[in-house]
Amino acid sequence: MSETKLYDIAVIGSGPGGYHSAIRAAQYGAKVALIEKKSLGGTCLNVGCIPTKALYASAELIQRIRENGEGLGVSCDVKLDFGKAVERKNEVVSELTGGIAALEKAWKNDVFMGYGKILGGNANDGFEISIEGEEKKIIKAKRVIIATGSSPALIPAFNIDHDRILTSDDILSPDFKIVPKRLLIIGAGVIGCEFANIFSAFGSKVIMLEYLPSPIATEEPMIVKELQKKLKALGIEVHVSQNVLSVDNTGMGVKATTCPAAVPRDQLESAEKSYFEADYCLVSIGRAKESLNLGLEELEIETARGSIKVDLKSLETSVKGIFAIGDVTGGLMLAHVASREGDIAVANALASLGGFSVEERTTDYRIVPATIFTSPNIGSVGIRRKQAKDLGYELLMGRFSYMSLGKAMCMGEKDGFILILADKQTHKIIGASCIGAEAPELIAEIALAMQHGLTVHDVVETIHSHPTISEMVLEGMEDVFGMSIHKKGRPVHH
Repeated sequence: MSETKLYDIAVIGSGPGGYHSAIRAAQYGAKVALIEKKSLGGTCLNVGCIPTKALYASAELIQRIRENGEGLGVSCDVKLDFGKAVERKNEVVSELTGGIAALEKAWKNDVFMGYGKILGGNANDGFEISIEGEEKKIIKAKRVIIATGSSPALIPAFNIDHDRILTSDDILSPDFKIVPKRLLIIGAGVIGCEFANIFSAFGSKVIMLEYLPSPIATEEPMIVKELQKKLKALGIEVHVSQNVLSVDNTGMGVKATTCPAAVPRDQLESAEKSYFEADYCLVSIGRAKESLNLGLEELEIETARGSIKVDLKSLETSVKGIFAIGDVTGGLMLAHVASREGDIAVANALASLGGFSVEERTTDYRIVPATIFTSPNIGSVGIRRKQAKDLGYELLMGRFSYMSLGKAMCMGEKDGFILILADKQTHKIIGASCIGAEAPELIAEIALAMQHGLTVHDVVETIHSHPTISEMVLEGMEDVFGMSIHKKGRPVHH
């Protein structure tokens, strides 16, 4: 019998946290095993961020031609082919997953396709891991990083049948090429709003049902108001404060039954009902952590409602030598957060082993940018106005509109604005939100400034190239003190 192969680190899950961790560990000289049960790249690359953005690129082009084409001197009849857009999306995914496989190979990481489960062990002797794939394998690793991610939440009342009542995984599968005449979307959060934009552009009549009083409720109210205005202009119906009681496949379509969200649970049966019908329904109301059958119970790794509990600084679980990162921990469910957590977990795992030129690291969630690919785009970082006031900040606020910027006008991108929040005492930037063209890219500059404790003055004193969309940041910062050149205002003493 051959000896069980021993690795410095085994990573279970190959999403943005997992494949990143494996490469980072190899860069430090570690011997690495990467275990993936489905496809390299995980949810984000296969049925999440990347395919959604590939489809969004097609939808955005359609909308730009419709809204700005004639004004820009481009008149044409737009022929829509969702099937071609899906094929392109599949090609993008295939090329990127192939790229990850090539990178793992280049760093000499062993990739195992199969279901990974920790059988036992400890930080002193190492951990045994079984891999159930085409054939069963057992490997051993001195340290383990769990990066198994999440999947769409399957709510029993919604009767998700993967036929007409779908999850985001279903709609992003390589073979889904249907443009429903009417599409019902349950949940007007990030995922719901992004899909609403995509399918509306391709011709679907989209109806959204949201339990909360507004879509994307975590964003600044002014940003949400601007988004609602655009959704309405696109013909997308958004019904807020709706408690969806059930969704049924009628054979020819779907039917949802709702009542007002304010109705107490014990009065649901007698509450006034509303009914919504469509050809298909997308359920996008949350994600469940992929933490089952990993061997957590046997090892007595602490969990809470499916999330693996970790030390918030080191990302180590309750079992020494085993770390967890990304969605499965129930923290900030963002791909870029999972990647950063991979850096932290790898450093701490290797530092605890010794023999590697790496020091222990701790997490830092103070500055985490977030992006939403609706039309127009949304980007944000830091805290919102209500949070700032609740925390006792005296606020200074700058706001600048796209319609006042030369480059935006040239592009035909007049919708939206940027909002800057600063501490009145220190003039440090504490938050920013933007809705409009290239909003996620603009937020990146502000995130960098915030990470390094820069003030509004520091950004203003940085020359921004003209004419560019980046001048939105400069003008927004100048408006904090009423000094924006292209906006009438009253200077604030500073």
